[in-house]
Amino acid sequence: MIPEIRPQWPVSCDVLVAGAGIAGIMAALAAARAGRSVVLASAGDTLSGSSFYPGTWGLGLIGPADEADRADLAATILSVGCDMADPALVERFVAGITPAIQGIRDLGVELKTARDGDGRDFIPCFDHKHRAWNGLLFPSMRQVLPRRLEELGVRTLPGAALLSLHRHEGRVCGGALYSPRRGLISVSAGAVVLATGGCGGLFAHRLTTGDVISTGHSLAVEQGASLINLEFMQMMPGYVAPCPGTIFNERTFRYAILRGPDGRDRLAHRPDRAALLDQRSAHGPFTSRLDSRAVDLALAEGGLEGTLVEYDPSLEADMPEFIRTYFDWLAREKGLTPRHPIRIALFAHASNGGVYIHGPGETGVPGLYACGEVTGGMHGADRIGGLSTANGLVFGGQAGAAAAEFAAGCGGGEAPGLALWTIPDAARVQRDLRALMSSRAMVIRRGPQLEEAAAQVEAWLALPRQGTEDLAAAALSRQVYAQLELSLWMLRAQLLRRESRGSHYRADFPREEGALARPILVTNHHGEVRVAPGAPFANPM
Repeated sequence: MIPEIRPQWPVSCDVLVAGAGIAGIMAALAAARAGRSVVLASAGDTLSGSSFYPGTWGLGLIGPADEADRADLAATILSVGCDMADPALVERFVAGITPAIQGIRDLGVELKTARDGDGRDFIPCFDHKHRAWNGLLFPSMRQVLPRRLEELGVRTLPGAALLSLHRHEGRVCGGALYSPRRGLISVSAGAVVLATGGCGGLFAHRLTTGDVISTGHSLAVEQGASLINLEFMQMMPGYVAPCPGTIFNERTFRYAILRGPDGRDRLAHRPDRAALLDQRSAHGPFTSRLDSRAVDLALAEGGLEGTLVEYDPSLEADMPEFIRTYFDWLAREKGLTPRHPIRIALFAHASNGGVYIHGPGETGVPGLYACGEVTGGMHGADRIGGLSTANGLVFGGQAGAAAAEFAAGCGGGEAPGLALWTIPDAARVQRDLRALMSSRAMVIRRGPQLEEAAAQVEAWLALPRQGTEDLAAAALSRQVYAQLELSLWMLRAQLLRRESRGSHYRADFPREEGALARPILVTNHHGEVRVAPGAPFANPM
């Protein structure tokens, strides 16, 4: 017998926003400016998620240099995305970046600009030219954004993780959240915006905050939304020691010596060593489409224990501005200088895929919108640096405004009870799942290992559900079950893509295959979830 619990904290509003990173905050502000009552809930603190990850020195943000640059940026996104980005969504995205940047300035957030903006280090990752570059400064955001939320009457619910979505008469109309402090909170709303973050929560080795639990995708699919491009997960080098979880600045690769356990340079056998490191210094995430993949494959040899990195003395002799900003932050926050030996490894970082949105955050499900890293379609197999933040600003604002318009006069539905069930030893399953994904679904992927991983995840999904009176245990089990579903869909997408394309590398299929230039979709057909290739995107060029 599986019992149900009624909400201890019933709440009503026009728009519920789940997730308080930069995308969720922009959505909440936009909906509130439209005159709607807004609840902003987050698994962690308000101002949380990967947008406010403490292991980095700031958020890069790029956009078109001017009106004439818009077409080039859109074309470059499609090219870098290796035919995996939706051209219509890319056009909407690029058109919205400049207004969104002005919008966050108008809020009062301070943006850093470059003194030497023409330097090579200010060309975004995977891009071919300079754009309008800005840095969002954490201290300014932490000072300004909470004040703006308060001024607009946004009610915040920090520490409240979304467990399920309410549906009434064919539309999403709220959700149930779990708070260790308050218990079950049921929010009745005219519309819901998912801004719950990417897929980093599936991995043990990750450069994301702990509140990125990666459950929003499963909730969206349950309601009938689709996912796209799950196999394109960005992997980034980060520190194993000292200061574990600190993001490594890729611009320093051209000065780096990567030493194996025997003390030898891992790349010494490569006659093109210097060229590889120079190319690798131009992009943060791994990509299979450039020769610099050899650097990441050398790092992967070090496994989770990492690779020792030392810097050539020439780094300190003439340090470029972008790199100096990083080391100034590293000295101030971590007490490290370029002379300290460090160990780095590859970590799961940002998702290029997620809930497939159309227009202003629309998921195809009435009343359900999505924005930020939980979404996909505007990025492809690789993503230009600085566009993740831009995505949050653009589609956060658009999703919030669209949800506010939909919610006008809708009202929420009656809050249903929540079934209380657990799966056996859910905490252990979660730990083992994350270890499995880190060992099988990181940079180097092979068919047999992916098959084994998928079979194990299916076995976990088949564990029997047991009734419980323990709300905390039921909340954890629901989160783990959602993570298992998303992991299985990701593994199946990685298996289906029998090629290497951008951030997806199959060691058993190391080349890109033109015939496979089709996005892989996760769709819900009357309760049956399918993972299969979709139609190729039309080339607009």
